[in-house]
Amino acid sequence: MTFLSTVKALALSAALAVSVALPAAHADEQYFPLQSYRVGPYAAGGTGFFGGFIDYLNLINIRDGGVNGVKLTWDECETQYEVERGVECYERQKSHAGAAAWNPLSVGIAYAMIDRITADKVPLITVNHGRTDSTDGRVFPYVFPLLLNPYSETSGIVNYIAAKEGGIDKLKGKKIVVLYHGSPYGKETIPIYELLAQKYGFTVQQIEVPHPGNEQQSQWLTIRRAKPDFVVLRGWGVMNPVALKTAVKVGYPVDHIIGNVWSNSEEDVIPAGDAAKGYTAITTQASGNTYPVVQEIVKTVYGAGKGNLEDKARIGSVYHNLGIVNGILNVEAIRIAQEKFGHRTLTGDEVRWGFEHLKLDPAKVEALGAKDLFHSINVSWDNHEGEGYVTFQQWDGKKWNVVSDWIAPDWALLRPIIEKSSEAYAAEKGIKLRTAADADAVAATN
Repeated sequence: MTFLSTVKALALSAALAVSVALPAAHADEQYFPLQSYRVGPYAAGGTGFFGGFIDYLNLINIRDGGVNGVKLTWDECETQYEVERGVECYERQKSHAGAAAWNPLSVGIAYAMIDRITADKVPLITVNHGRTDSTDGRVFPYVFPLLLNPYSETSGIVNYIAAKEGGIDKLKGKKIVVLYHGSPYGKETIPIYELLAQKYGFTVQQIEVPHPGNEQQSQWLTIRRAKPDFVVLRGWGVMNPVALKTAVKVGYPVDHIIGNVWSNSEEDVIPAGDAAKGYTAITTQASGNTYPVVQEIVKTVYGAGKGNLEDKARIGSVYHNLGIVNGILNVEAIRIAQEKFGHRTLTGDEVRWGFEHLKLDPAKVEALGAKDLFHSINVSWDNHEGEGYVTFQQWDGKKWNVVSDWIAPDWALLRPIIEKSSEAYAAEKGIKLRTAADADAVAATN
């Protein structure tokens, strides 16, 4: 079965079984409600990410018997990446006892959940996406945009372009076009690109592509007339291969297109064929199946016939590896919280405490079998992202190759912007800013 036909087959089978309910959690179970999407225009991302996440949870259960004897359980509720369905899933799944964290992998669904999860005191994980100012844990105690937020991503991309040009001062006079998905996710970075353009002296033109992105001819004709030095592709799903093919069609060089973190997968380049060769994209985790943790999943999980990906060629792909990394972050937060609260089923607020103490340095990452898969993370009660390290990969027609060192964003620039936005949100909502003492206090029950 081919890669693309497998995705279609997965989507069809998922449509027939959209949700599987589990019994109430026992004392030795920790539950993950998964608002997944295995059908619709973004199914490739959903099947890869949730496949990797489930594969890692299965690894922990099979190899370790859970986390310190606490079995990890989950069920899936199909959202089709639609906000209304995501909220319906939330209302359906939140009654299950022992919920650890929500991981919807959808900006729209995440926005709709913020007030709900805050009231219910269960963490919301928005790995590599979400509301930028939720990085500020003083205002958003239960939201965690782990690894990367939209602003740190933007800073990383601009820093990478500057390095290619010979230094940050070489950005002056350059022209950058940002082609963005017409959704809350796509629009999130509009103000930060404007700010960085003013700071570094380049001009920026931001062009919207309506959802889902099947037609982009007029946008690329505008880009051809503008003759930018670089195009940043802030896409999602089908928009990405269409962008690459249309760029070639109008004569824009693909090696001057820089994809964002949701435009960096095999599913984005394989359908574009030769048009994708030379395309570069940012990532928080490398692709490939050579990392020890991925090899262990192949041996232990797929060897036991419990692998979640029907097409094994997708093992080690970008979305699958992101799901694995997301699994590592969730599991280690639980492990950290257990050391404080006991080797038992934790409350959502106790898991929140675990995420706020999630510190995985490169040595710990290596011990987890993930050296070079991702860099590190250092979450605190007031910084819910970590450190924001990114790298860049280039597609050679068959695989991704890393083409940069790990790059950190400009936190001195970004943190004041994030705090200004979060404090305005707090004032609007009547939220009192948390202190370190507030963060250390934990509710006994959800």
